[in-house]
Amino acid sequence: MGRLSGKVAFITGGEGSVGMATARRFTAEDARVVLAGVDEDGLRAGVAELGADVASHVVADVTDAAQVAAGVQATMDRHGGIDVVFSNAGISGVVAPLTDYPDDVFDRVLAVHVRGTFLVCKHTIPVVRAGGSVIITSSVVGLTAAPGSCAYATAKHAQVGLMRTLARETAARGIRVNTIHPGPIDNEFQHAIEMAVTGATREEAAKVFDARIPFGRHADPDEVARVVLFLAGEESSFITGGTIPIDGGMGI
Repeated sequence: MGRLSGKVAFITGGEGSVGMATARRFTAEDARVVLAGVDEDGLRAGVAELGADVASHVVADVTDAAQVAAGVQATMDRHGGIDVVFSNAGISGVVAPLTDYPDDVFDRVLAVHVRGTFLVCKHTIPVVRAGGSVIITSSVVGLTAAPGSCAYATAKHAQVGLMRTLARETAARGIRVNTIHPGPIDNEFQHAIEMAVTGATREEAAKVFDARIPFGRHADPDEVARVVLFLAGEESSFITGGTIPIDGGMGI
């Protein structure tokens, strides 16, 4: 039996690299997963890879309360409960000084990360089984900051406040709530940010960021997924309210 045998996981941003890497880890440990996201083709491809016997998908924009509620209800209809919530949906916004930052982009970044996390937790927590786990993807800039990242850094810090509040509110049910704080990951999301920050090619921009990381390299999405698996399983049974860095030392 796997470490997540009999467990059901609801994963937002399920079509992305970290979402899928986590879904692979979860299903390898005998969990059932529901991938939630906005790219239906990507979600369908994820389910096809994982297998329809262990995976399904729901299309849901995390900023829309009705869509989130419907996605959670579809999960309940299919599985009868939820044990693990991985709130992982995100966007990067733009890179610009605070005084030049577009108002609408700022609002959208906070909507996806803060309102989105709030809505996912609001609608899943009532049906998360006792002893379950909630993992929220923040960022290294949710513990630090960087010039030009006012919207993203603000949103990622805000997620920590949501996490700590929820950890207190759910402790009596034995539900653990933690944030993870990845540094640069080798995926398209991160490479787009790096090119915007540096104005360089993908390869040159990655080298610039590698130089800022004590380990000297980007993380593989699976390195993040392994930490999420740890937080989802019984090995982390006494960890809640934690901010877990996965940044190769970048936040030191």
